[in-house]
Amino acid sequence: MLELKQVCKRFGARLVADQLSLRLDAGEILALLGPSGCGKSTLLKMIAGLENPDSGQLLFAERDLAGCPPEARHFALMFQEYALFPHLNVLDNVMFGLVERQVKATERQQRAREALDALGLADYAARAVGSLSGGEAQRVALARALVTQPRLLLLDEPFSSLDAHLRQGLQQEFRQHLKQQGISALWVTHDRQEAFVMADRVALLHQGRIEQLSTPAQLLAAPANPWVARFIGFDNVSQLGVVPDAAFQFGPEQPLARIEAMMLQAEGVRLSVKIADQCYTLHLSTREARQLGDQLVPGACIGLGIDAHALIHFPDQEG
Repeated sequence: MLELKQVCKRFGARLVADQLSLRLDAGEILALLGPSGCGKSTLLKMIAGLENPDSGQLLFAERDLAGCPPEARHFALMFQEYALFPHLNVLDNVMFGLVERQVKATERQQRAREALDALGLADYAARAVGSLSGGEAQRVALARALVTQPRLLLLDEPFSSLDAHLRQGLQQEFRQHLKQQGISALWVTHDRQEAFVMADRVALLHQGRIEQLSTPAQLLAAPANPWVARFIGFDNVSQLGVVPDAAFQFGPEQPLARIEAMMLQAEGVRLSVKIADQCYTLHLSTREARQLGDQLVPGACIGLGIDAHALIHFPDQEG
């Protein structure tokens, strides 16, 4: 459906897209995940037609997008600031794209009301957008994007301005609506949890390159390299591989490990331990912490070993 072939983009000395290639299939949600400045938003703008690549090809339905203006691509964009028009009410905001496409008044009103109803906003049509909460404004922005029946939906950090609780509630709701309508979407985020919840596949970007393109489950089970492993949240990473929490084994028959530091967390305890001359970080659930009881204090020693079969090796280190 959407295909990028060897796309390059440079701003002065800064290379933000370095021979990037990827494919987005019909009905798929693909997340572009990476730290600030890695090229995610620039890649989205090139797909939208707001920036031109220096070289490479962008294809949609096997048609080269070079020279195709943004409005002719029939893609919809959603940004973190929503970009709702303050002088228009909710219904008029949702209808705006249909007005631009010269859809008849009766049809655009019907389609806009149906879009609002699908997002639980049927009673909001006459509301001023300035009276909306962050979550309500985000739903209106989504309705405005979906009502035009776009060929592709492009989202740039759409939830970053919302608080964590509201953000988590909207993620599954948005994914459900996109899947129900069969809309392909490219989702830019720096939040790995959001990417894993929303996306069918995740493209992990670093310094203008795709370090790994996999499903969330594949990323967690087999990160491609140390940078990927650290970015997606693993603590115990070496050049050879990862020691996941599941590899640690407790018991009196295990080697002694000294607790160097501990930190209470909402869902358990974070420990820094030393086995022989090697330091590790591990996370204990509340249940596991209770089982250790009085042993769980800085300076104490506990029986702690590592199951070699549970280690995650990077691909070029296999065998």
